[in-house]
Amino acid sequence: MTNKISFSFIVAVGFMLFALFFGAGNLIFPAMLGQSAGTNTWAANAGFVVTGVGLPLLGVIALGISGKSDLQSLASRVHPIFGIIFTVALYLSIGPLFAIPRTGTVSFEIGVKPFISEENSVLGLIIFTIIFFGITAYFSLKSSRIVDIVGKFLTPILLLFIAILIITAFFNPIGQFQAPTENYMNNAFFKGFQEGYLTMDALAAFVFGIIVINAVKEKGASTKKEIMTAVTKAGLIAAALIGIIYTSLSFIGASSVEGLGQLANGGAVLSGVSNHYFGSYGGILLSLIVCGACLTTSIGLITSCASYFSKLLPSISYNKFVIIFSVFSAGFANFGLNELIAISVPVLVAIYPLAICLMALTFLHPLFKGKKEVYQGSMLLTFIVALFDGLNAAGITIAPINDLFATTLPMYEVGLGWIAPAIVGGVLGYVFGLVTKSKSHSAKVEKYI
Repeated sequence: MTNKISFSFIVAVGFMLFALFFGAGNLIFPAMLGQSAGTNTWAANAGFVVTGVGLPLLGVIALGISGKSDLQSLASRVHPIFGIIFTVALYLSIGPLFAIPRTGTVSFEIGVKPFISEENSVLGLIIFTIIFFGITAYFSLKSSRIVDIVGKFLTPILLLFIAILIITAFFNPIGQFQAPTENYMNNAFFKGFQEGYLTMDALAAFVFGIIVINAVKEKGASTKKEIMTAVTKAGLIAAALIGIIYTSLSFIGASSVEGLGQLANGGAVLSGVSNHYFGSYGGILLSLIVCGACLTTSIGLITSCASYFSKLLPSISYNKFVIIFSVFSAGFANFGLNELIAISVPVLVAIYPLAICLMALTFLHPLFKGKKEVYQGSMLLTFIVALFDGLNAAGITIAPINDLFATTLPMYEVGLGWIAPAIVGGVLGYVFGLVTKSKSHSAKVEKYI
């Protein structure tokens, strides 16, 4: 592989993967986590890094290990119908329904809105989203050059802007860590773990992983080992960058409370910190960081979604889907950031455990020899618990079910009650598969006696 793919290309792919993952939420959520967690920041940040860095990396590697060309093929190990439903739901979640519109809305809220009057904000958002998604569509229509555009050009610029803010904050912190808020007083690690869901990166890993795999294949990697080696190296580069930035932003948020007080959201934290260090220039610096991060993620998501749906519905071309998703996202972005986040949380709480479970089963696939019953049993019980977690997140509580789960499922109170059912379902599926196979073999024997 080393003869086929240069180290510089691996670095470029790693930068590309970092930029695709690193969007608006990746800036906002760790900064807010630090503000809220205070003296418990490091524990909360550790949980956030698990779901915000570890799981995306594992997702990319899992896709490479599976040998599958896309998420639908991988999810079809459960059942072909499940493969389609799960893949469509995931693409819509990280695509035109939630994540893509959020890139435009956050870019405006943090990067543009502070510079215009409140009465012009509605019109400003409309104009900005048209321009933002117009640029996204332009680059997405040139998908064959995505490594060059994102990995070699946009990412270094984005890293430079982020580095300026982080280095300044480390050498001259605003203040000392303060007491944590109520949500982070106890179980800070698990609270951070759940906050990592909001980045959507573990879901996006199944999508962006395909871009990475295709990129290394085009450079000459042909065997499974060559592909896995290249993908893992690129993934580690991206994960290292994201982990360092998450931890730095958590520190910035935690150290800002003494000087800025408790703020409403991560955007306000970053804005306040930028203004503290750089005055009016701070707003400009933050605008460049946010818009750069959001644009690279938006390009990656539009490209991936258009590629998948053009294969699912061949009658509509890739270029047409790029335009459709760009226009739809521009319109949906105008509903506002708070509304988008409120709608997305219940869906993410329900779908994330399924994605994590699928990752785990992919790594364990050789151990249980790929028995479909293991996939089906594990995913079914995971879905049942995750569904009620999603309903709870939406404010729809069914007390008897919640009480039952709380008393019988370990870690249910910290949002990880689905883990035990996932394991039990996998074991039951394995046993069922053995029994079914044994009966089938006995029937065949009796037939020939």
